[in-house]
Amino acid sequence: MFYRNALLWLRQWRAKATRKPLVIRGARQVGKTSLVKAFSKEFDLFLSFNLDVAEDLALFSKEMPIKELYHLMLVTRSQAKIEGDVLIFIDEIQNSPIAIKMLRYFYEELPHVYVIAAGSLLESMLHANKQVSFPVGRVEYMSLRPCTFDEFLGAIGETAIQSMLRESAIPDVLHNKVLALFNKYALIGGMPQVIAEYANTEDIVALDDIYQSLLAGYYDDVEKYSRLETNRNVIRHIITNGWSYAAQRIVFERFAESNYKSREMGEAFRTLQKTMLLELCYPSVATSLPITPDYKKKPKLLWLDTGLVNYAAGVQSEIFGKDDLNEAWRGHIAEHIVGQELIGQSNRFLDSRVFWVRESRNSQAELDFLYNSRQYGLVPIEVKSGNNAHLRSLQTFMLESSCKFAVRFWSQPMQKDICIAEEKNKEGEVLKRKEYILFSIPFYFAGYLETFLAKHLIK
Repeated sequence: MFYRNALLWLRQWRAKATRKPLVIRGARQVGKTSLVKAFSKEFDLFLSFNLDVAEDLALFSKEMPIKELYHLMLVTRSQAKIEGDVLIFIDEIQNSPIAIKMLRYFYEELPHVYVIAAGSLLESMLHANKQVSFPVGRVEYMSLRPCTFDEFLGAIGETAIQSMLRESAIPDVLHNKVLALFNKYALIGGMPQVIAEYANTEDIVALDDIYQSLLAGYYDDVEKYSRLETNRNVIRHIITNGWSYAAQRIVFERFAESNYKSREMGEAFRTLQKTMLLELCYPSVATSLPITPDYKKKPKLLWLDTGLVNYAAGVQSEIFGKDDLNEAWRGHIAEHIVGQELIGQSNRFLDSRVFWVRESRNSQAELDFLYNSRQYGLVPIEVKSGNNAHLRSLQTFMLESSCKFAVRFWSQPMQKDICIAEEKNKEGEVLKRKEYILFSIPFYFAGYLETFLAKHLIK
């Protein structure tokens, strides 16, 4: 089933005694409208308004008492006032500063009415128009990202495997089957329209038109991202050429063989980050919580969706048929899809992925992700194949941290090892030594990491 996690989050929002109007944030075409329509089936009455439509926008042409506005909403949809639960959805709300302002009055005067707002270009347009802002303290937020592997399995009817993964119980005899399904998900990605088409046809070639349409839509939106022509040109350059740098550290100056300076490139990247089309994932030098990103260091570029990366960067053939994702495109896709699964478990807008670096003159180390587990604290993560002795960056991190275990995602069945990290001097004498647990777990558990740790980690 699409939107499983998101529907659970919406139900939790509905059940709160202190519920406020909800603003759903997310990039274009991640399924915000479809999600709300699915949620609306659980209500007695659903009123939907799209402020791209002139008639709906006219409702918010002037300020009025909120009860009068609610009455007009009912009349325009030929609905009588009812005693049951009512859900109001205001889509493309960024088109009306008045509609945004009115959200606070729903909270204050009609708390029994459930209100959700969304907008495909919400982030960029709010930042471009300084006169538009959401009423502080009177609304709450939820982020929506592409579908997870769990939702992909539900869409293609693999519900038995879906249930096993939720219990962290995949027998070795099914490993190759589940891994092949995850590799298929890593190839096509999590955009709802793409998954729906694949579920109907199982034809990967038929997905090309959808990818092209999505990319064209993002490109066409550039005019709305910024009022400055120079900034729009830089954004076009990123959308056209930046996909090939996925899961790699980048520098802004002359990015992707351009002549653009660091300042204008950085501004363009930050604009796209507000639209949730990409994320600038910054490193940290910390080895314990709290993990604070270092914004002076080079970020890693992570895009909205791995399937879009594969198509736009032209690397689908690199991934198709591969048994080990780490062998595809120098391991970038493996790292990208793991990152996508990790962030897909969160509905918080401010959540971001972080990796770890040590960049001293005599010692360079880089760890793929630092994950903050709700139950177990800091979890160092590597996305690599190979034997344990080759995980040098992980060994370095473990020596400097208080973490007692680490996670490696790979294509082989689950394996638990007791590892030794050592630091030696030039003479080979051991200066520091630490024992830790290394969980080497298949890629398909990336979106079930909390469940996996709860089952396999001894508290």
